[in-house]
Amino acid sequence: MSRLEAKKPPLFISEPLTRDAVSQSLSVLSGILKSSYGPAGRLKQLHNGVGGCVCTTSQSSALLGHLSVSQPVLRVLTASVRNHVSRFSDCGLFTAILCCGFIENFRSLNVAPFTVVKISKHLLSLCMDHLKSEACGCRVSVDFSSVETLVCLVRSILTSKPACMLNKTEVDHLTSLVLKAFIFTVPCHVETNAVLGKCVIVPVKGRRVVDSTVFPGLLIEMPEIQLGKPLAVKRTDSNMIKMALFSVSMSGDGWNPEEGTVAVHHGISLEVSELNQLLSVGKQLVKDEVGLVVCQKVMHPSLKQYLQENGVIAADRAGLSVMEPLGRMTGSQPIASIHSLSPGCYGSLKDVCVENFASKHFLHLIPEDTVICSLVLCNRSETAWDELKRVCETAEHVLQLTVKEPLALLGGGCTETHLASYIRYKSSSLPASTFKDLDCSQTQYQVVVDGFCRSLESVARSLSHDGEEILTDMVYGHCWSVPSGSPCVSKWSDFVSKCGCGMNGNTEDLSWMFLQGPSGSPAIQGCPKEPSAKVAGPLTLDCFAAKCSGLQVALETANLILDLSYIIEDQN
Repeated sequence: MSRLEAKKPPLFISEPLTRDAVSQSLSVLSGILKSSYGPAGRLKQLHNGVGGCVCTTSQSSALLGHLSVSQPVLRVLTASVRNHVSRFSDCGLFTAILCCGFIENFRSLNVAPFTVVKISKHLLSLCMDHLKSEACGCRVSVDFSSVETLVCLVRSILTSKPACMLNKTEVDHLTSLVLKAFIFTVPCHVETNAVLGKCVIVPVKGRRVVDSTVFPGLLIEMPEIQLGKPLAVKRTDSNMIKMALFSVSMSGDGWNPEEGTVAVHHGISLEVSELNQLLSVGKQLVKDEVGLVVCQKVMHPSLKQYLQENGVIAADRAGLSVMEPLGRMTGSQPIASIHSLSPGCYGSLKDVCVENFASKHFLHLIPEDTVICSLVLCNRSETAWDELKRVCETAEHVLQLTVKEPLALLGGGCTETHLASYIRYKSSSLPASTFKDLDCSQTQYQVVVDGFCRSLESVARSLSHDGEEILTDMVYGHCWSVPSGSPCVSKWSDFVSKCGCGMNGNTEDLSWMFLQGPSGSPAIQGCPKEPSAKVAGPLTLDCFAAKCSGLQVALETANLILDLSYIIEDQN
């Protein structure tokens, strides 16, 4: 008998946030995230140390997806942020940095965690009420009758990730393409429960970004298409192209030895029997006047030849990613068996043609009503293309969220500093009943307020990567940046041009103060105002829904971690 090792007792770790290892890990993670934040963020190169894929990025989904986190406390944090990103695609770094800031600022307070949680939840409700009010000075209404705000929103997302390596011309080109692709996905005929379509990204690496383009409908790569040869396709009486979509393999090797033993009569060939069944399906497709057959997997060469000889275009190896949009675009029902064909499973197309891009040949499927489109996305290197693909997907998702809630928040750190100024103003004149309801003293409340606001301001300070000084003005509570080494003068207007979001310029008689970091900033003089007129030029904007969710997720996760009294680890 083999020797059995006695079971070890579980490991109990009390007050995990007081442990040096946890504090050190949290500090390292916070530093990685802060140094990646914003258009000037530093890139991170992630690999597993034993070969394989190397990822160069500053994007939260890629960073947190590749980081190996062993500390249970940090696992809770990263899991919460990744869940937020899976739902909103944007503001992942904002959420993670803010959560780290809350933990670092709240744990050093001489206030019971239970009291900190209650007060911070109250402060969060003040923030959310302010952000959702018409009087909020850091939110912008999105008018879909004009593309100006939408352009600012998409451009802000594209320029926030330096690993895409885009210049201004490329940013402008991609911004227009992303918006054009999004407009393709909006249904022309609005119903009670309208559903947006989908943009499918087609990769072309090694080409210029400005070579990228958008096609209505879907592109399916077909290397065997003969150039210069007219594309003859069978049509129905209504001049439409009937289409069949197969999700099952049509290669003729349908029997899998792992599924069990098959008894075959003497003289019977499985391969021949399978091919005969495939050809029988082909005859049925020709009889039903099908003009296009698309197979997710491999199609037998004999079946493909038979279909082509009978005027049917056959495309195989389409892949799983196009099945859902293709079915939705054409009305086809994916056929999962070659032994039964239902007349109701066919879909229809308006037209098909051949598109050549770089050295690739595509079959372009054009629908009657376009809610599906293909974005042919180019970039010079694989690393830059991977990052650009993630950014374009984020932009599409943000536009979809903005349709549901047509609002945006000011970027460039201005929303964070504005909220901090607003919370300081509101907390300076609270009635005594508020402290009674929260079961805390005024001193405890003010201490938590200071930690809450410093956490918000730490996100704005994270946008500085080259030693710039970060200021906030005393009127609007916006974020401003001045070069490092600038003299401390009373007239900052000589050194600042416009605030981080681009809404305010230095033309007004404003007064500024430093965001002092750990020591905090003095309270703003009165409630921060809404800017009366914006500076000419593009604004830096953030997704309203994503940032509001990020603010809530950051605080709720921080409060959960602050409330941990034990970590119990199984040692077996």
